[in-house]
Amino acid sequence: MSIPESVTVCECWARDGLQSMPVLVPTEHKIEMIDRITAAGFKKVEVTSFSHPKLLPQFADAVEVLRGIQRRPGVSHLVLMPNEKGFDRLETCQKEGYGADEIILMISSSAKHNLLNFRMDHEEAMKEHARIMKRAHALGIRIVGCAGTVFGCPVGGDVPIEDVVKITRFYLEEGAQTIMLGDTTGMANPVLVRRRIGELKSLFPRVDFIAHFHDTRGTGIVNSVAMLEMGVRYVDTSLGAIGGQPATGAAKYSAGFTGNTCSEDLVALLEEMGARTGVDLDVMLEAGRRAEEVLDQRLRSNVVRSGRVIHTESSPVKEAGKSIPPRAME
Repeated sequence: MSIPESVTVCECWARDGLQSMPVLVPTEHKIEMIDRITAAGFKKVEVTSFSHPKLLPQFADAVEVLRGIQRRPGVSHLVLMPNEKGFDRLETCQKEGYGADEIILMISSSAKHNLLNFRMDHEEAMKEHARIMKRAHALGIRIVGCAGTVFGCPVGGDVPIEDVVKITRFYLEEGAQTIMLGDTTGMANPVLVRRRIGELKSLFPRVDFIAHFHDTRGTGIVNSVAMLEMGVRYVDTSLGAIGGQPATGAAKYSAGFTGNTCSEDLVALLEEMGARTGVDLDVMLEAGRRAEEVLDQRLRSNVVRSGRVIHTESSPVKEAGKSIPPRAME
């Protein structure tokens, strides 16, 4: 198997990443980080969520963030859209000229998880999302339909493929342009990924799927690569691998709930494997270091510390006044 020659990486630090952070990040720092991410060459960027400010105060400044970020040609800005009240706010932004290019709508494939996460059953969620999608189409906003808990659910157990197909088909019939497959609590493995995406691609051969893996159990990168090897060209990541269950104060419904696939590590790996991402690695790594300063904590990127792979002869390392050839350090 081989991965596509070109892979589109959506950077999710400012939304899916920050939603797990209990400390509120100042608006100006969010705008700075989004602009850094854009400058690094990411063509898709999750910038905020329109969740209710009382539920997720991290995103109470959603409108201010949209108003303040720099816009570059060819870059798509995405927001999470939880409900119609949130769309009311986005609609005002759109009409005033600083809205979003795409919205993400999510229904968990696991009915139990959807009730816990959104307080709606599948039928209720579909009815509301259908209304939102109709309004989005009227404004020219593209739609990412996300099926969550595709590879397993911490409260409902294994998720039948039929439930994933139901959510996928609903979003496609209502006009979603892409389908995100969410490994919401990091339960996937490469064997399951290949089997499940193979089943979905056989049913929906023309659909663009998005690989969205959480790194809860350290498998985000291997699962992302497995899905890319199945012909998927879109993948979600987050600087420093931050993210996970929103910091709402509610009881945790699973153990080991944090982390997205790490942007720095996966992008560097894809470039080494010959896939073009359009991302400037040096600018991205600087953004990763800045992310640690903004959050005042060490994050989980390996490449931020190790640096990119060196392919040219390096200068000898000097130690205690002696010149040591590079191989002596191995």
